Amino acid sequence: MAFEEDEELRRLREAKLRELMRRLRERELAAKRAAKARPVELTDETFERFIRENRLAVVDFWAPWCLPCRMLAPVIEELARDYAGKVAFGKLNVDENPMTPTFYGIAGIPTLLFFKNGRLVDRIVGAVPREVIEARLKRLMR
Repeated sequence: MAFEEDEELRRLREAKLRELMRRLRERELAAKRAAKARPVELTDETFERFIRENRLAVVDFWAPWCLPCRMLAPVIEELARDYAGKVAFGKLNVDENPMTPTFYGIAGIPTLLFFKNGRLVDRIVGAVPREVIEARLKRLMR
């Protein structure tokens, strides 16, 4: 009798542990999805890894004093949410991180650089409507 009760307790514990592990994995996945649904703040030090680790990446070169940059920011936020898991979005403050903009010849902001498999494949300079950015994204996703 005691053996059967011990065996039943063991089965219950294992079932409970499996359920807890499943919930933990679901929470971790949800957290990863939520993190991808926002642009990543990039620096000169993190930029290369970001474009290397994401098949498709769009980086917004901006500065806080730039009015067109501030106008474009909500569009980038929306696109990051809408394309989460498909396209990674990053933002690089050119005032705080001068090396990367210099390397890529950024002469005006906002500038969006589009990367595919770690290579620069497109660029948009200036504040443009969402439709313009989205058309470029769709072409790159093919």
